[in-house]
Amino acid sequence: QQLLPTVDGTGRVPVCEVLVPTPAVRNLIREAKTHQIYSAMQTGSQFGMQTMDSALAEMVRRGRITRDLALKRSSNPEELERLIIGQKVA
Repeated sequence: QQLLPTVDGTGRVPVCEVLVPTPAVRNLIREAKTHQIYSAMQTGSQFGMQTMDSALAEMVRRGRITRDLALKRSSNPEELERLIIGQKVA
């Protein structure tokens, strides 16, 4: 999670990545395929999961944080750009 300054500079907003231990995620961990967990998070929104980039994109779309700040805090700026404009991630 990250606590980022708001657009107007008067406060901060929490931005959180959420991983839910679904049977699929547990299986990935058990089989030492942890590199696939991020993909499971991308497709697991129905279970309440979200990646940091999707959370950052949502805060940008809501006008809570700046696009520049989100890009600086993103681990994958290209994916973040796609999420901000609403394109599906490949």
